[in-house]
Amino acid sequence: MSKYLILIFRDEDQPTGEVISPKYREFMDRRASALLGGVALQPTATATSVRGDGVGGFVVTDGPFAESKEALGGYYLIEAADLDEALEIAKEVPAPHGGVEVRPVRVAS
Repeated sequence: MSKYLILIFRDEDQPTGEVISPKYREFMDRRASALLGGVALQPTATATSVRGDGVGGFVVTDGPFAESKEALGGYYLIEAADLDEALEIAKEVPAPHGGVEVRPVRVAS
């Protein structure tokens, strides 16, 4: 089995509730055996970026690395037999105001 990260992107102009929606709860119940973890993120307005300054120090700024209409809103870490299975799981993630990206987790050797 391999691990994959499903990154959930959403339009931050669309409202969200403070509780897990029924569609997400249904997804999590249905795919519980594949889910290793996951969380929703606070809006990008709460982000702080840290970048190297090129001379050994760091620059800390308010906000995300990049401004965009769709922002990273959360993720699921899953385990799947292969990319095809990971994509089938990702298709079930309810992301009505955005989409998802699936990335294999790199195995350190």
